[in-house]
Formats: sequence, structure tokens, C-alpha cells
Amino acid sequence: MTKQFKIIVEKHPDGYVAYPFGVKGIVVGEGDTYEDALADAKSAIQFHIETFGSEVFESETPAPRRPQRTQRKPL
Repeated sequence: MTKQFKIIVEKHPDGYVAYPFGVKGIVVGEGDTYEDALADAKSAIQFHIETFGSEVFESETPAPRRPQRTQRKPL
């Protein structure tokens, strides 16, 4: 099964940090370059899935519906 993740890569003064969306738990990659941080994050995701199984995937349930308003009756 192939699963795709959106990975955010941020530039910081001392390098790059990458982290995925859609994975439960803490998964972070880092590196001196964009490519290094991305490769480290991909490796961390793979290790996380191998260690904890498919339970690490966040459920793709729809967002909760907004409750309907009810009229208040005067006391």
C-alpha cells in the first residue's frame, strides 16, 4: 500500500526542518539542505510506520458538522 504525505520543509538559521501531515506521533527530519531534511523526514516516516504499523495514519474522517442553532424560549 502506497500512502502519500504532505511534508512541510522550513528553513531555519542552522539548517532545515521537515515534518509530515497525516501521521500520528512526532516525526521530524532535519538537514543542512532542503534535500537532506526531506530525505530524513521520509526515512523517519518509514521507520515510524514499520515500528507502529498502520495505526499511525490519521483517520480521514470529515470535519465535525457545526451544530444547528435552536431557538431559546423565554422563561
